[in-house]
Amino acid sequence: MLVRHGETTWSATGRHTSVTDLDLTEHGAAQAKAMGPMLSNRDFAAVWSSPRKRATRTAELAGLEVDAVKPDLAEWAYGEYEGLTSEQIRRDDPDWTIWTGGGRGPGGESADEVEERLDRVIDEARPLLEEGDVAFVAHGHSLRVAAARWLGKPAREGRIFTIETASVSTLGFEHGREAVTRWNLTAALAR
Repeated sequence: MLVRHGETTWSATGRHTSVTDLDLTEHGAAQAKAMGPMLSNRDFAAVWSSPRKRATRTAELAGLEVDAVKPDLAEWAYGEYEGLTSEQIRRDDPDWTIWTGGGRGPGGESADEVEERLDRVIDEARPLLEEGDVAFVAHGHSLRVAAARWLGKPAREGRIFTIETASVSTLGFEHGREAVTRWNLTAALAR
């Protein structure tokens, strides 16, 4: 299960957020609580969270008990693009996307580096699936990469998925093959 954290001030305005450790907005906290019923009937073998406050807080408010904090679930490191919107970045680099250009400068990650991290955490989760679900509580880009990698696609193919804040998606199997079984489910909350 892929669980994206609730709204933060930066996610609400489209600012790229990786290492900046923002908490949830009041609306984001309400979103996280509203996810609880979508998660309460699952049999979890493990619940793993990104180390960022917005992820661990989402797990707590959604009623999930985090078994381990996994640095590999952290958001794509944007480097010099941290805190900027895509529109701001494209003023200097009109063709840029995170999927093709990655993070920039010191601390910025390439698609290959993010792919490597998500491969490690997926490989660690696979044996546990015989016991129940494994939840990854994390971030928009890292979860989109996880979905692409589950399907055997390169990280850059995460671009074909969109994912809302405070959403739940499931990866599983159909006829023995990896599949997306549900995508981007949210609890409807009026703004």
